[in-house]
Amino acid sequence: MKKYTFTEKKDTRSGFGDGLTHLGRTNPNVVALCADLIGSLKMQTFIDENPERFFQIGIAEANMMGIAAGLTIGGKIPFTGTFANFSTGRVYDQIRQSIAYSGKNVKICASHAGLTLGEDGATHQILEDIGLMKMLPGMTVINPCDYNQTKAATIAIADHEGPVYLRFGRPKVPVFMPEGQKFEIGKAIQLTEGTDVTIVATGHLVWEALQASEQLEKLGISAEVINIHTIKPLDEEAILKSVSKTGCIVTAEEHNKFGGLGESVSRTLALNNPTPQEFVAVNDSFGESGTPDQLMKKYGLSSNDVVKAAQKVISRK
Repeated sequence: MKKYTFTEKKDTRSGFGDGLTHLGRTNPNVVALCADLIGSLKMQTFIDENPERFFQIGIAEANMMGIAAGLTIGGKIPFTGTFANFSTGRVYDQIRQSIAYSGKNVKICASHAGLTLGEDGATHQILEDIGLMKMLPGMTVINPCDYNQTKAATIAIADHEGPVYLRFGRPKVPVFMPEGQKFEIGKAIQLTEGTDVTIVATGHLVWEALQASEQLEKLGISAEVINIHTIKPLDEEAILKSVSKTGCIVTAEEHNKFGGLGESVSRTLALNNPTPQEFVAVNDSFGESGTPDQLMKKYGLSSNDVVKAAQKVISRK
């Protein structure tokens, strides 16, 4: 089995910031808007190099979405930046009415998603955002796994016509995806080959899935790990191809078990190839304050939880 290692840890929000900086230098139509969180979104370099293409909206997220929608009419490609909670829950009406309904070319870039926001607690740890956004017609939903993939995704979505929700996080996590790899929207990446169980993971859970696959190998279980960076449109072909070989699947995500990647996979299986499935996700609850590691363990999102889910789903075959 292929082994994945890392030499450094970096936060995925820095991948967004560096991707935005690249776009500032290469795409004159890209503009950025922020709701008073420049430092948290790593947007300062873009601002320093392109002050005329940046709009500080302040703590007025709904207004930011409306302005972004308007900017597209003049041919601009707006990237909005704030926390995931404020990027979705606080402004859902504006996204639905002003952006999604008319297919505006807005890139909704959301940091500090999920439990790994950590000490800020349940009010900020949105675990429903993927569900909210994937239900909007025409909305593309992307959740990359590390710094390199987040940077690549940020650059790629500028060329995609239509609204995009790009989700990333606060903590420093292993950098294990290749630098400079081309990001293909809607195209899953198979990381390991296996014959006993398929593990499809998104975001921070991709690394946990890889760690789990190594633990499973020691137990004599061959796991196929797939990086689902794009939740909508979902790469159904890759999932169906894998489960036709393994006969069972585990989905892993830093999100509520309702409405996220797991349910999208369930729908695909139900319509095409009913297959035993186990969910590694938050069990329909809010989060709480704590370190990212503490919360991942308490809410069942660690590599050990992926291992247990794999063993359980194999027993159901």
